[in-house]
Amino acid sequence: MVRTCLTSVLPSAEDCPVSVQSGSGHGGGGEMAFGGAQPPYLSPAIPFTGIIQGGLQDGLQITINGTVIYSNGNRYLESLFLSASPLSEPGRSQLRFAVNFQSGYNDNDIAFHFNPRFEEGGYVVCNTKQKGSWGPEERKMQMPFQRGCPFELCFLVQSSEFKVMVNKNLFTQYAHRVPFHRVNAICVTGAVQLSYISFQNTGAALIQPAFSTVQCSQAACFPPKPRGRKPKPPGIWPASSAPITQTIIHTVQSTPGQMFPNPMIPPMAYPNPSYPIPFFTSIPGGLYPSKSITVSGTILSNAQRFYINLCSGRDIAFHLNPRFDEDAVVRNTQINSRWGSEERSLSRQMPFFRGQSFSVWIMCEASFLKLAVDGQHLCEYYHRLKNLPAINSLEVGGDIQLTYVQT
Repeated sequence: MVRTCLTSVLPSAEDCPVSVQSGSGHGGGGEMAFGGAQPPYLSPAIPFTGIIQGGLQDGLQITINGTVIYSNGNRYLESLFLSASPLSEPGRSQLRFAVNFQSGYNDNDIAFHFNPRFEEGGYVVCNTKQKGSWGPEERKMQMPFQRGCPFELCFLVQSSEFKVMVNKNLFTQYAHRVPFHRVNAICVTGAVQLSYISFQNTGAALIQPAFSTVQCSQAACFPPKPRGRKPKPPGIWPASSAPITQTIIHTVQSTPGQMFPNPMIPPMAYPNPSYPIPFFTSIPGGLYPSKSITVSGTILSNAQRFYINLCSGRDIAFHLNPRFDEDAVVRNTQINSRWGSEERSLSRQMPFFRGQSFSVWIMCEASFLKLAVDGQHLCEYYHRLKNLPAINSLEVGGDIQLTYVQT
């Protein structure tokens, strides 16, 4: 990871340290294909700047999932705003966050500046910065985010504009002021904690997009806390970074000549701090190439084992079973109540640790499942049950506390 110094995305910001990461994650690994799209950034630290591989393209969907940070000092800060008193940049940053689509690792050229501000009743500023100079602001006097609450924020790039969705609802459209293909980086700063930033190309074999959301109706919400044969080669997946807000557009793509039922059913997201264990839920539409599943949680300090199962009826198509008592990550399939041969070999050490949080990302390919843990590729697991759409339920259990599930 390279460290540099960037000017904050807020127009009046001072220089601050920013984590800069590429789409392939931590250095040293080969880049891995991720369903034809760039791998996601998982739990990136804020402030965060990351590469958009290939730059912005028509049909590219960028989704940010995170939580707006709530600060106990905000009432005092708000009182300063209301009284028109001067406010320092650290104070302002507690009442704002920003997402910038920019050229390179400096903020001289920002094609789209999306800047929710919680002062003065709450509003969102959109703008463009060219050669260090801001253009006229576009203000939307609505605030779709709540402090202390999780959100999904999705940016869909179209030929003439950005479409911005917040928690399933279309929030705004922002016409391009500069050619969007110049953009090759995304920057997030301010009062947010991010779970992930994901990328999806919707141009090829696209079925009408569906939006899933995390709704937050209470004043006080809690943020989500942040396998098969030997992989070839063990590349690195998303990078660790910090939280942001983003609405997610879920699209379904199918392989030519292959049909999948219910292609328009959107994934389900459950950012709930009090999941029951064991936890059961459906996988809308079942598995298909490009389908991804995310499970995040915290491992108990005295944990022995936990499991993640992808099920087809009474069969377990994929069983992921980290075992601390054996220092192993076991993968297997159970058909007609009989277990198959275990797979235990890994290209790296045990990625799970007692007392620590984790995030498992499972990506379905045509022939196998691809697994990443905390943004780093773990293994591949070749399908033993071939009827992928019938693999339509998820089970999670064992010595963990769940914090986030998306199917």
